Amino acid sequence: MDVFFLTMGAAMVLAMHAGFAFLEVGTVRKKNQVNALIRVITDFGFSTIAYFFIGFWVAYDINFFAPVAELNVMEGGTHGYKMVHFFFLLTFAAAIPAIISGGITERVRFWPNVVATVLLVGLIYPLYEGMIWNGNFGFQDWLSANFGAEFHDFAGSVVVHAMGGFLALGAVLTLGARLGRYTNTGKVNAILPSNIPFLALGSWVLCVGWFGFNVMSAGTADGASGLVAMNSLLAMVGGLIAALIAGKNDPGFVHNGALAGLVAVCAGSDIMHPLGALFVGVVAGVLFVYVFELLQNKLRIDDVLGVVPLHGVCGAWGGIAAGIFGSTSLGGAGGVTFMAQLVGTLAGVAIAIIAGFAVYMGIKATLGIRLSEEDEHMGADLAIHQISANPEEDMQTH
Repeated sequence: MDVFFLTMGAAMVLAMHAGFAFLEVGTVRKKNQVNALIRVITDFGFSTIAYFFIGFWVAYDINFFAPVAELNVMEGGTHGYKMVHFFFLLTFAAAIPAIISGGITERVRFWPNVVATVLLVGLIYPLYEGMIWNGNFGFQDWLSANFGAEFHDFAGSVVVHAMGGFLALGAVLTLGARLGRYTNTGKVNAILPSNIPFLALGSWVLCVGWFGFNVMSAGTADGASGLVAMNSLLAMVGGLIAALIAGKNDPGFVHNGALAGLVAVCAGSDIMHPLGALFVGVVAGVLFVYVFELLQNKLRIDDVLGVVPLHGVCGAWGGIAAGIFGSTSLGGAGGVTFMAQLVGTLAGVAIAIIAGFAVYMGIKATLGIRLSEEDEHMGADLAIHQISANPEEDMQTH
């Protein structure tokens, strides 16, 4: 039952990668749609290889170089449980490049991006994952001794989302803005999305898959909790309604607002009261709208899908919020402290920011990271893949 339970969870999170893909496809211009689709699925492929050979070992000191008879009962499990556990955790790890993809899309070179994916999923992400979910380096023990509790991140508000979002900050700043996005006179030029229905489809697929992401993080069927499902639902709804109002009916804000609420509730979804989860989602929806506009229009940071505010900022909010709304004084289950959540969150953000700049600046200096101006004008679809999203229509046009 546990193998089946976790297989279904892994499949639901795998489906979320289709959500990442179509959210990006709907947001980018038509000349970059094929590239978005190819990068998301190939990033998953390279993530699997990196996590199988390196990342899972870095995080959990486990490898699969043993006979099948041993693999089936590895770590005391039965029916190959540890192998499906790997599959489930891989889908989380592979979310890192999928998140980053939305920030750097429309101007990143293909193979240097693959190198970044391998480095992040093989080394950087598992470093922090192991610190939090496996107790590596004594970090959790230190937090418990100094702040009264370990850092609690049930389904990855910080381990996955804040890590991915703040890794993307270094990537976006290293690449620079898309051509024509900003002028020397200070003008901000709008670059319109290509397909709102695709954007909406991506959001819906992510929302549905997220219940595998959160509920199945229990790891076993007996550990599954209806509280996690209810809290995920209410945070999602709180985020989308808050973004609807704060974003003045903008469809991009609405569909990303739902995701903002889900990002934020991951950490404390197993310990918050449902009313706390609703509030956490509302705050996340507002945060996404205002931080997105601040970065894009005031700070002139061209984060195409808004992955820094969505996953980075809302993920960090979720990590801290677990220490507030998970407390018994606010109806939560307890077992957390505000300071442990704050310090654990800041540690994850710091690792992500430093590593993001190190990886992408290193690749820029050695391999080059950005498309040429000619290729960027042409679009990544033709420049890299030699085919457009609608080749038959393009043939008729020419």
